Amino acid sequence: MKTHIACLSVVLFSVHSAVVAAEPAVATPSAYQQGLLAIAAGDPVKAEACFTLALQQDPNNANARYQLIEVRKNAASISAKGRASKFGAVVIPSIQLDGATLGESLTVLGKMVSRESKDQVTPNFVTEDPQSKLASKTITLKLNNIPAKAALEYILSQAEAKARFDEHAIVVSAR
Repeated sequence: MKTHIACLSVVLFSVHSAVVAAEPAVATPSAYQQGLLAIAAGDPVKAEACFTLALQQDPNNANARYQLIEVRKNAASISAKGRASKFGAVVIPSIQLDGATLGESLTVLGKMVSRESKDQVTPNFVTEDPQSKLASKTITLKLNNIPAKAALEYILSQAEAKARFDEHAIVVSAR
C-alpha cells in the first residue's frame, strides 16, 4: 500500500511538473522597455529612472543612453502628451450646448470631465485672447459618448481656436 501511495505521489508530481513547464513564462519588461512604456504614458520622471537603471545594468546600452538624453531634453512635451492622453481618455456621456460662449463651453466641459473621471482629471482652462477674437464666438453642439479631447476639438473648431496642454492648464487661443 505504501508503495502504491509513493508511486501515485511520484506520478502526480511528474504530471504537475509537466503542466507547470507547459505554461508560458511571463516575461518582465526590461528597464529599457519600461522606459519606453513610461514615455508612451507621458511620464518623463519614470522614463528617466528606467533608462538610468538600464544604463546601470548595461553601461554600453546605446539605445538607453539616447533615450535618456531625449527624455531629459523633451520632458515638458512628454508630460504634455501624457496630460492630453489622460484628458482624452475620459468619456463624456452627453454634452449639449446651444449658443454658449467659448468660456461657458469650456467650464461645462471641465466640470463634466471632473465628474466623469471622479475628480482624477480636473482640467484648468486658460483663454489667451488679447484681441478679443474669441469673446463673441458661440458654440452649439450635441454629442453623446465622446472622449473629452474630441469634445474639446469640436468646441475649438466652432470657435476657430486651438489648445495646448501646459503643465497646469489647457491654454486656449485663437488660430
